[in-house]
Amino acid sequence: MNHERILRTVLGISACYVILLAVWAGWLIEHTPPGTMPYQIAGLLGLFGFLIGVGMMLANRPTREDRRLRKRGLEGWARIDDAHSVGQTDHATELTELELTLTVPGSETYSGRVVYDLSPVDRPRFAVGETLSVRVDPQNRDRIILCP
Repeated sequence: MNHERILRTVLGISACYVILLAVWAGWLIEHTPPGTMPYQIAGLLGLFGFLIGVGMMLANRPTREDRRLRKRGLEGWARIDDAHSVGQTDHATELTELELTLTVPGSETYSGRVVYDLSPVDRPRFAVGETLSVRVDPQNRDRIILCP
């Protein structure tokens, strides 16, 4: 979960919403039919909830570079040589540093490291000696993404 992107999204939506409320309270409310204020407030609150939900959904997507790498990267595989915990996260997973031997068809085998957010359910798939599918950036072989 990308907390920084979600925080920026929530702050941006909240700032725009405060501007919308100022326009509504300062100008628009005077031009609306009498007796509709509760419905307008309910609509504005519903709009805020909807925008926050859509914004968080879009902010949690992978970055454009990660999507491009997953789509256009060179397909290869990696053997896990070592895996050790770096630290716990706030959502019951742990950051794990994986030392990998990477193989991309058409090039030499090389070593690399990646830090991966590993849940307890996935731990057996990331044991030492296991092989994972990876995508490698053709221009920068150090930029890889795991495709478990």
